[in-house]
Amino acid sequence: MSPAPRRVLPYRSLNEALYRLIDAGGILLALAFVEACTPWRATGEFEYFGAFAAIIYLLVAEVTGVYRSWRGISTDREILCAWLTWLATLLVMLVIGFATGQTHSLSRGAIVAWGLATPVALGAGRMVLRMMQRSLRRHNINTQNFAIVGVNELAIQLAKNVENSAEVGLKLLGFYDDRPDERVGSLPPNVGARLGSIDDLVAAAKAGSVQAIYITFPMRAEDRIRAVLERLSDTTASVYIVPDFFVFELMHSRWASIGGLPVVSVFENPFYGADGVLKRAVDLILGSIALLLLAIPMGIVAVLIKLTSRGPVFFRQKRYGLDGREIYVWKFRSMTVADNGPVVRQATKNDARITKLGAVLRKTSLDELPQLFNVLEGSMSLVGPRPHATAHNEQYRQLIHGYMLRHKVKPGITGLAQVNGWRGETDTLEKMEKRIECDHQYIREWSLWLDLTIMVQTVFVVLSRRNAY
Repeated sequence: MSPAPRRVLPYRSLNEALYRLIDAGGILLALAFVEACTPWRATGEFEYFGAFAAIIYLLVAEVTGVYRSWRGISTDREILCAWLTWLATLLVMLVIGFATGQTHSLSRGAIVAWGLATPVALGAGRMVLRMMQRSLRRHNINTQNFAIVGVNELAIQLAKNVENSAEVGLKLLGFYDDRPDERVGSLPPNVGARLGSIDDLVAAAKAGSVQAIYITFPMRAEDRIRAVLERLSDTTASVYIVPDFFVFELMHSRWASIGGLPVVSVFENPFYGADGVLKRAVDLILGSIALLLLAIPMGIVAVLIKLTSRGPVFFRQKRYGLDGREIYVWKFRSMTVADNGPVVRQATKNDARITKLGAVLRKTSLDELPQLFNVLEGSMSLVGPRPHATAHNEQYRQLIHGYMLRHKVKPGITGLAQVNGWRGETDTLEKMEKRIECDHQYIREWSLWLDLTIMVQTVFVVLSRRNAY
């Protein structure tokens, strides 16, 4: 009978408790500011109202993930998540207020002022706390000395990551490894030095000069890891294992737990929690605005298509969407044919199948505008990997490693590949590989700012008409 898996608890730091106190205090201070410095007043005990809002915020934050680890992630994304959590809190408060008939406790002006003041307090609190952490730890206050077991690529990467993250409060002493010099790689001069063997590390840990130890041996070296752990068990140092699967190309990763057994994602959709809500909200808002502004031009294009060539106005082509599910993508018809079978020939320069009006539509990308309907219905996003015809997917998935990982997110009307010059015909395998590299990069590095940047760049790409035919 195999032993039951031991439970691995998520790391809870003092910082998390401090963040919660700062957020709750920010909500109360913002309401006190509205009460004291604006013409709007609360009709009841506003302190109780603010305390209730703080409790709701902390509960909503558990869903949106505000208090997860933000190490290695920009401050603006953390602040944005906090703001979205506050927005959700306001909505919950309003629903409860209408349900209980307590909406009269605050005037509309007070609610608006409070709603705007609180995000300022939440953002300021986070920025101040991060600045304090960096300042204290750069002066070796509240830091820990740590050592790395193993001299390899993963160990070097770990040392660099710690060096670039002052807020973690770790100071590297050096590397330790029992293997002879000829069996270990060389260390870059700006990373650190090899200080000795595992016996030397044990002696340093017993002497109290090292408080944390990170083992970076490959997971297949189970016997070596066990031996090191056995020797370190006679010390009081905290010991961690850095799994070497992080040297793989992770599309998007996060920890989860199944019945107490920890698992980590390797290929994952990045849009979960607040990020997913944010991206969908942007799609709906900007997509609706674009459709309203472009309704008349789209109507004119539809009439011109009907008057200048035989066939339907719209062309719906089967393509792969999120998780490889088949979707129908809307386009204005620009060809005399409507290929949608197992073989689809890509459009080429001076393609005889393209109508005269179709050539104009394709050069200006007006043929893509009906995909706004796909965005509103939820099968596409404004920004994401461009969807390929099903036939092309089946062809290139056999030729390009990791090709189907681009379908871990919704396809987009525009994408990182398109604004980086990989738009249009992919007449060579190398061109398609470059497009897929951009798609993978987008999934790994997604942010709202990246989406907005791509949208702005798309305007200039369309105006340039480069590779559009």
